[in-house]
Amino acid sequence: MDVLVNPTESSLLRFTTAGSVDDGKSTLIGRLLYDSKSIFEDQLLAVEESSKRRGDAHVNLALLTDGLRAEREQGITIDVAYRYFATPKRKFIIADTPGHIQYTRNMVTGASTADLAIILIDARLGVIEQTMRHTYLASLLRIGHIVLAVNNMDLVNFDQAVYDKIVGEYMAFAKGLDNLPNVTPIPMSALNGDNVVDKSDSTPWYTGPSLLQHLETVSVRSETAADEARFAVQWVIRPISDQTDAKLGNLHDYRGFAGRMASGTFKVGDEVLVYPSAMKSTITGIHTFEGPKQEAIPQLSYSITVADEIDTSRGGMIVKANQPTQTGHEFDAMICWFADKKTLKPRGRFHLRHTTNDVRAIVTEVLYKVNISTLEKSTESKEFALNDIGCVRIRCASPIFFDEYSKNRTTGSFVLVDEQTNNTVAAGMIIKPLEESSDDECEVAI
Repeated sequence: MDVLVNPTESSLLRFTTAGSVDDGKSTLIGRLLYDSKSIFEDQLLAVEESSKRRGDAHVNLALLTDGLRAEREQGITIDVAYRYFATPKRKFIIADTPGHIQYTRNMVTGASTADLAIILIDARLGVIEQTMRHTYLASLLRIGHIVLAVNNMDLVNFDQAVYDKIVGEYMAFAKGLDNLPNVTPIPMSALNGDNVVDKSDSTPWYTGPSLLQHLETVSVRSETAADEARFAVQWVIRPISDQTDAKLGNLHDYRGFAGRMASGTFKVGDEVLVYPSAMKSTITGIHTFEGPKQEAIPQLSYSITVADEIDTSRGGMIVKANQPTQTGHEFDAMICWFADKKTLKPRGRFHLRHTTNDVRAIVTEVLYKVNISTLEKSTESKEFALNDIGCVRIRCASPIFFDEYSKNRTTGSFVLVDEQTNNTVAAGMIIKPLEESSDDECEVAI
């Protein structure tokens, strides 16, 4: 069940920006921070001085996010930049991601935890391949909301016909996606601030909200008690000491499972399953640095004790007894290939890192690759090169405990690490265990 955040509360919204080169992503974020008065005076002075040294005709707000020297020299975004700001209505974490096709992997990384994606389109160019690529990735990553920011409207004289044509072309493409996010189109000029924080007089034909108004009020899915409880074990705490702690009691008998609550909640007294044995037990304590708690909530870390002596360690998982997770060696998954000097071939061997687990794995079969421009699935090529996206079948040396990515983004995601170089070469999203899936189901899941 989806639980919606109350937009009147000071809730957190994670969003990412995406688009092609020179669409104005960094400028938009800079304008959003500047007009919402979310930057310090010394930051603004530094940007003004940098703009003068560069010979810019105006204060280059893109420099607020483009922090690397190479980014400033070339006027492009290379790495993912995170920025934080808040308004009286909501707190925000921004991931400003690159637009170059060669940095698609950076976009995947930045968008992996986002609730909303801002996809920019240059009003002069319209919908291009990178627009389709980023929209497909947002859909694949299960981002529920897209803001279609038609930027540089000042360069087309705020022509409504140009805006309507772009929106129409974009929606025609988006309707071909199996997982269509909620799309909110907004005409804007990031350089001048039109429809970024305040509504613009230059677009009297536009009746929707400004970008900030939409960000402050959009309802997004949040991990709550309604989700299935998932706690990946990161470490087993066993002090082995005769001392007595005021909070934990006799340390000689203490055995706690430390980790992070991925989703759902635990309460003292809950009946749970502890993997890999799937043995039942009862939670006897939930501990933090501040002291014992009666409840564990999502995205915070705890040490949990159970009533029985159950063997588990890093890579194990604790779930509620009535909410079992999938367990298996083999599954189908969608992956985005990150490596530029190595290709993926069938029978390729890797380390698969999933939650706190690390197992050896092999790609037994490449099922298909996706043509981003047409959304067609091709089975002709069996190799993945940089930024290729498609469906593969993976077999692990030992079982992992997971959910389908469509149900849980934390326990349904993984990365593949090259055995020889230790480089991360792919990010993946689990579709179904092999026993329950087929090629058709693999296609439907995206």
